[in-house]
Amino acid sequence: MSHIESVQKWLAGNNYQVGYISDPKNIQYFTGFSSDPVERVLALLVFPDKDPFLFAPALEVEAIKDTGWTYPVYGYLDHEKPFAIIADKIRARINNPDKWAIEKGNLNVIRYETLKKLFPEAQFDGNLTPFIQNEQLIKTSAEIEKLEVAGKWADFAFKVGFDALRKSRTEQDIVAEIEYALKKKGITHTSFDTIVQSGTNAAEPHGFPKPDKIKENALVLFDLGVIYQGYISDASRTVAFGKIDEKAQDIYKVCLEAQLTAQAAAKPGIIAEDLDSIARDIITKAGYGDYFIHRLGHGMGQSEHEFPSIMKGNKMELQPGMCFSIEPGIYIPGVAGVRIEDCVHITDNGCLPFTHTPKELQIIPVR
Repeated sequence: MSHIESVQKWLAGNNYQVGYISDPKNIQYFTGFSSDPVERVLALLVFPDKDPFLFAPALEVEAIKDTGWTYPVYGYLDHEKPFAIIADKIRARINNPDKWAIEKGNLNVIRYETLKKLFPEAQFDGNLTPFIQNEQLIKTSAEIEKLEVAGKWADFAFKVGFDALRKSRTEQDIVAEIEYALKKKGITHTSFDTIVQSGTNAAEPHGFPKPDKIKENALVLFDLGVIYQGYISDASRTVAFGKIDEKAQDIYKVCLEAQLTAQAAAKPGIIAEDLDSIARDIITKAGYGDYFIHRLGHGMGQSEHEFPSIMKGNKMELQPGMCFSIEPGIYIPGVAGVRIEDCVHITDNGCLPFTHTPKELQIIPVR
């Protein structure tokens, strides 16, 4: 059953006449077309017993056709009213549909209210968000193969970054080296903005590379990934640039133990929150619990943050084919920050990572 057919089956089984998919990443999942429409309207309309259609800015129509999308695609010009056109195309299939399913986790209020005005008798009770999350939850072997290739390119990027470390260079310089090397190899997009943080800068877990020179005798955190045929990699490593003090060594040792122990425990049947606890308990017992300030992991696939979250309160039982990150971190303001991360997929009896850069502390000589 194709992804589109699965939506049609769900709509029919729940007595919905129209499914409106608005998240560009989810549209990519169902159609193969990747785009960031910015302020323009990109939408996938699915019906239980009629052909779906894709609606997009006119400037993207030909690109959609090039992806092999075999169903209708309609475009609009910037001066036109997109939702009026969408309404006309829907009414050409169903005169006045009154039972809708939308992505409640994505559709913004203005666009929702516009649809309500165009279809005043309609009920928008259906929520496609949890259905789509579960549809994407178990990756196929073909999807896992693409994730593995993306992981290999992340390993390449780590090597470039480690080799580029110099005390005369800034964090931003290292990022530029990494992304330039990837582009020369034909990898044109990263999963997210590449992160390189040195010394105390790494204590900001959602920080960004600064024009600060790489600090000697300090830890350097790398967080990066690439996009390969629509699928991403996401991994973190922390290395020592020169000799680091005992405190930094201890932080690294504890974080590494938490990551390795959780990754070894990830297998079918374990509960998501229990996996989080395995890593968190190690960090807490070492006295750093207050500095592990995010969930252990997140789902990944075509996006770096998918369902599920590996965190307290999630009682989901892990199953083969699920893909997610395992990324404990310790961030002590003014001291240091460490994060060690692999994304993995659950196998029949354990898990396998997509990245293979060594995780034992690497000491890069100051140069």
